[in-house]
Amino acid sequence: MTWIFALTGAAVAGLAVLAWPAVRVLAAARALRAEVDRARSRAVARETEFSKISPTADPDSR
Repeated sequence: MTWIFALTGAAVAGLAVLAWPAVRVLAAARALRAEVDRARSRAVARETEFSKISPTADPDSR
């Protein structure tokens, strides 16, 4: 019965070790999403400015 407790403790310790990298990956994914949103908003703003300057430009020719 003692070995069941030991294996359970080892499994919990292993999950705790894996939890730290998982938290770091989730934080990095959140930061990447924010950066992509900023880049997308800047691209849309520049596209809007360009369409004001050149009204004959085709917006679908990307």
